Amino acid sequence: MTRDDLAAMYLDALPYAPYPVQEDALLAWFTHKEGVLVCAPTGTGKTLIAEAVLFEALHLNKVAYYTTPLIALTEQKFRELQDTVVRWGFSPDQVGLVTGNRKVNPDAPIKVVVAEILLNRLLTPTEFDFNQTHGVVMDEFHSFNDPERGVVWELSLSMLPKHVRLMLLSATVGNSIEFLGWLRKNHGRTLQLIQGTERKIPLSHNWVGDQLLAEQLEWMQEGEEERRKTPTLVFCFNRNECWSIAEQLKGKRLLSDGQQKALAARLDEWNWKVGAGPKLKQLLMRGVGVHHAGMLPKYRRRVEELFQQKLLSVCLCTETLAAGINLPARSVVLTTLLKGPPGKKKLVDASSAHQMFGRAGRPQFDTEGYVYAMAHEDDVKIARWKEQYDQIPEDTKDPNLIRAKKKLKKKMPTRRANMQYWNEEQFEKLISAPPLNLVSKGEFPWRLLAYLLLHSPDVEGLREQVKKRLLDQKQVETSLKRLHRMLLILRTGGFVELQPEPPEKFSPVQRVWDIPPEAIAERDNIAPPVTPPDEQVEEDAFGLGVLEDEIPDDDPPAESEQPQVEVPEEEPEPQPQMGSFGALLQQALSDADHDEKPKKSPQGASQMDSGKEEAEEQPYVPVTAAPTGELNTLLEFRTCNPIYATFLLDHLGIASLSERI
Repeated sequence: MTRDDLAAMYLDALPYAPYPVQEDALLAWFTHKEGVLVCAPTGTGKTLIAEAVLFEALHLNKVAYYTTPLIALTEQKFRELQDTVVRWGFSPDQVGLVTGNRKVNPDAPIKVVVAEILLNRLLTPTEFDFNQTHGVVMDEFHSFNDPERGVVWELSLSMLPKHVRLMLLSATVGNSIEFLGWLRKNHGRTLQLIQGTERKIPLSHNWVGDQLLAEQLEWMQEGEEERRKTPTLVFCFNRNECWSIAEQLKGKRLLSDGQQKALAARLDEWNWKVGAGPKLKQLLMRGVGVHHAGMLPKYRRRVEELFQQKLLSVCLCTETLAAGINLPARSVVLTTLLKGPPGKKKLVDASSAHQMFGRAGRPQFDTEGYVYAMAHEDDVKIARWKEQYDQIPEDTKDPNLIRAKKKLKKKMPTRRANMQYWNEEQFEKLISAPPLNLVSKGEFPWRLLAYLLLHSPDVEGLREQVKKRLLDQKQVETSLKRLHRMLLILRTGGFVELQPEPPEKFSPVQRVWDIPPEAIAERDNIAPPVTPPDEQVEEDAFGLGVLEDEIPDDDPPAESEQPQVEVPEEEPEPQPQMGSFGALLQQALSDADHDEKPKKSPQGASQMDSGKEEAEEQPYVPVTAAPTGELNTLLEFRTCNPIYATFLLDHLGIASLSERI
């Protein structure tokens, strides 16, 4: 069977005629040898393009991977693709799911996985054979720009065998041609570019400065179905806000005739007794759903199902839902344009905003999608006051109107001093913002670095990966320095052995400690023995004193009572209680790792002397980093910095009871 035959079969199996961008992408996939990069706005039907890869693999009895950045999106794609392959005449068991949480049909030829699963398999070729793999789809490929996880997509691209064909599906990006040039030059892979700029369903962007959110949603629900702006997705930037706003919508007119009866019948089919189920069920009965990653997967799936069946008028959700999860809505509402911790919020980036905008407009139901950005409630109150105040002429002679105007002026609302606000101009900037460029983001995470070293101690291989990144030369040099620093931290903590040996100041520290007598005494509620001064431990503990400099003593000893310590002339003065690993650990936890700042010369030192010192001190460059038995420990920690977690574990063993509490 030729590829032309497969292309004709796939087009015949489509439920509707493809859009122009879909047609171009399908033609490119079935004619180009290595693959295709599809850049198009959200809502242009990229899933139909991706399914061609899976269709071809099934008919060739080959394997195909479909990767996504989110577990929730992976779960949804798994269910959708099972239905799709049944339509093609295959068993749903031909589609498998593998995430960090669960596996379903893991040996199926079509594997729907989160991005990290693909990378883990590429890193273990002895366990996972890619010889039978025909193609890989990387959905939401703009995740390449993710500051923390983007390196996962980057490494997967570099390690994928050359015979595996590739389909990258991305939102619109600004440097697609430059990216493909980098991919060809550094990774030997040539892809064809397909770009789409227009949505099938146009969007209408609207600033709402005179309505509160509940009022706006009630207005959107009014009238006949053709006039309504629901179903709508209301985007919030934290989970608690989703629940809070949903509670505020209780009692609002958000249901159409017969909707609540149909809802009640569907809700009675499920068990709602676990976790947030009882609270969620009450909200759903009022036509309001909540959807975020902190919910049980079964509750998320139920909300998705009810929303798709048009039984919910409103769904409060976080921005992760904008990352490809299929909940098509007629409109979207942004409750704010700012994101971040209180007092430090920043305007949401344009790429995320466009992802959220793109959720509006359903091709099978709508001719237009609607985007609404809400003003802050304080600004709404000010706008309403101003409208009322301006209705009374300034030059009125009517004493009653004069009194009313003075009374209104005394009640003029104002903005709060400690509150951050946004405005219509910022909304317009987001609408017109150009697409972001694809660039390498983030460094090797500690767990990933440990994983790579367990498979090969060769440091040159790691450096080659850094040099091939989509960075300018200065950024590459900075990344190489950080890699070497990370290896020194691992060596100092006893996780690896470096060759050649690094300078003495990076010597390994003690990692195994007996429980101190005072800790045992405190545990057994007896008086602790006194340790003679000459028997006190002199060695640096693993990470000892890493936080000591932030907790000063209540009564520091007098200057004359402080012991005199001999300090070599050329060595910097050591910090009190700071082990060498503790000093490096602070670097591991510091954001400053990402920025190389030139060190200032000491006062009084000439520029010439400073230059000599710099010339004498050559940077340490390791050749190999052989893992010790401790390196596997770093793979056990997923939700925190594994270096810091190991430091805490070690110190729990030597801490007193009060310190542990």
